[in-house]
This record gives sequence, structure tokens and C-alpha cells, in this order.
Amino acid sequence: MTATTWGGEQLDLDAYLARVGYDGDRRPTLETLRKLHTAHSAAIGFENIEILLGRPILLDLESLQAKMVRQRRGGYCYEQNLLYAAALERLGFRVRGLGARIRMGEDKVRPVTHALLAVELGGTEWITDVGFGGEALLAPLPLRDGVEERQGAWTFGLAHEEETGSWLLRSRHEDGWFDLYAFGTERRYAVDYAVFNHYISTHPRSPFTGRLVVQKPGPEERRTLVGRELTRIRPDWSREVREVAPREIPELLATAFGITLTATDAAALVATYATEGADGRDGAGAE
Repeated sequence: MTATTWGGEQLDLDAYLARVGYDGDRRPTLETLRKLHTAHSAAIGFENIEILLGRPILLDLESLQAKMVRQRRGGYCYEQNLLYAAALERLGFRVRGLGARIRMGEDKVRPVTHALLAVELGGTEWITDVGFGGEALLAPLPLRDGVEERQGAWTFGLAHEEETGSWLLRSRHEDGWFDLYAFGTERRYAVDYAVFNHYISTHPRSPFTGRLVVQKPGPEERRTLVGRELTRIRPDWSREVREVAPREIPELLATAFGITLTATDAAALVATYATEGADGRDGAGAE
């Protein structure tokens, strides 16, 4: 098999599809894209545990498969979308990497640090992103100005911003549209994500280097664990918030976020979190 952009030839496709619970059609169709996006989002949680344990975030495909497929762990945007891109490529989709600037409701200009994907099907590009965390898309969106789509209990939209030339991914909140991130159409590659990843996983001002961040989007509930604070957000925008004790974390990760830790990693995380992970700073909405 010849080399590919996203390493699809190295992917154990059967193992990946079993991990995300997808047993449908493997032809590169819109239905396959929709169902695979939804399946991946439901199965693999967003997490930064490796960073808290003092380990590097490895982006080669073998490491991604070992962590998220065989060990049944989660990952953050570069990990999840690179694994997903390999699967899409292996299934025959035409996939492009893109980069985004996080907004999370603010106009502040942040660096390009988030990875997302575009898939071309029949002359239409679809935005697909399984690595944004708690407020992530649950299915692809066509790259079209003004598009709106309800996904589960949540509504997402895309808008083209004339002033900057950027596309905006938005989520409808109780008080109106909320900008999640702004992205351009410049093609990004795995080497670009490697640079972004180094900054996000090591810089002291990164939202992921000083606290635990675990997130899971769902059709009826969004879950986040940031520092010691566990939050569940429901479609009526009501919130259930409680403080979590370090000893609760391993079981909570398994039951609420679908993340499995080894006994050694569970003990190390509890110990690290008890001494260093109590920072509950706001703003954990992905990169």
C-alpha cells in the first residue's frame, strides 16, 4: 500500500471501527461520514491526562492507536482528529486538515491552535471535527454560509466573516449565537499539528498544562471535568456542578467519559491531581 497523507495505510481499521462501535457501510459516502463522526464522538472522550502525568503527547499513528484504540483512552484535538483522519482516508474519503483560532464567545485574537478536518464529497466540502471537547459537533456540517443544523438537543451553524475572511463555527446558546472558533481554508498537515501540539502541551499559559481537562459531548448532555469541578449541562441550559475528590477520578473517567486507565496510571493521576490539579480556572473549551 502506498504512503498516504494521514497514515491510513498504517491503521488497523477493524480495531478502530470496533472501538467506536461502527459496523455500517464502509463506502466513502455522506451517510458513512455522518455515522462515523457520531460514533467516534460518542466513544472517545477529550482528555489531557498525559500532560498532567508529565508525558509527551505523541502524534504518530501507532501511538494514537495504542492509546485511544487498544488502551481505550481519550485524547485532545490533534490526537483525535489525526486518528479520525487516518480512518477516513483508509475508507476512501478525501480529507484536508484545517486550523482554527479558539473564540469561545470572545473577539480576542488567539493563535491557530485547534485542528479540524474538511472532507470533499461530490463537490461539497464538509467540516468534521471530533476533537473539540464538550461543545463539539456531533456530526459534519456543509461548509456553507448561514447553514444551521440541529444535532441532538444542540444547534450549530457556520457563518463567513467578511472582515477577517474566516469561517465561524457557532453554537446556539440560550441568549443567541456563541462563536466557538474561527478557521480558514488553508491546508494544514500533520507537521503543522506537531508544532501546535508542542505549544499546547508544554506552554505554561496553555489551558492544558496545569489542570485536568476532560470533556464529552452528547446529544442530551455535555459533561466537563475541569480542575476539581464536574459540570453537566442540559438542553435547557441548566447546570449541575459539583466538586470532585481526587480518589473519585478513575471511576468517574470510566463511567462518565468512557476513559479507561490502568491501575498504575489511575494511582499516578490521583496523586498528581491531589497536589497539582486543583486549579479550576475557567475557559477549558478545547484549544
